Amino acid sequence: MSPRRSYDQYCSAARALDLVGDRWTLLIVRELLAGPRRYTDLHADLPGVSTDVLASRLKDMERDGLSTRRRLPPPGAAYVYELTGRGRELLPVLQALGAWGSAALGERRATDAVRAHWFALPLLRGLDGCAAGLVEVGLEEGRFHVWVGAEEGPVYGEGAAPESPDVRLSIDAATCGALGRGELSLRDAVRQRRVEVEGDGALAKELREG
Repeated sequence: MSPRRSYDQYCSAARALDLVGDRWTLLIVRELLAGPRRYTDLHADLPGVSTDVLASRLKDMERDGLSTRRRLPPPGAAYVYELTGRGRELLPVLQALGAWGSAALGERRATDAVRAHWFALPLLRGLDGCAAGLVEVGLEEGRFHVWVGAEEGPVYGEGAAPESPDVRLSIDAATCGALGRGELSLRDAVRQRRVEVEGDGALAKELREG
């Protein structure tokens, strides 16, 4: 394991960047916010990262107390990586970074990779302040789900919700892009009927009423 590089500055921002400033680290955190992930799953959802760099970043994160590695019991018997409490505290950092970067997102380029669950973090920003609940989201790229108001455990996950969701949202590509770029709020999109809302619970009612 390579020694950790440091800015050697007595500044909390510099210390934070000592830990998460290397390329790919925060994107690995983004993936692990979905809960325990196998190495192969992480590699598949981080297109462009080399196997050597991914392995190195995961070792660095484990050394620095941001993530852990454990072996699943049989029949899985595979190793998975997951965030520690310290690592999960990076959620608002990623939220703020995503909000700041939304203006630079622009239209999707032909070379841009995309995964449905990458929209989970901007969607959670749009659901901030709403009633807690499980939301399943359908996009053209696939489905994912998010836990609104979750204080521990996964923040989101790939695919359909693991249990009956409190609300289901269907979002087309144009609306998804506008939401991601910050050009449209989720509540405005619902009011304009650009987002289809299904469900009878408090969260669904709150979204419909704006």
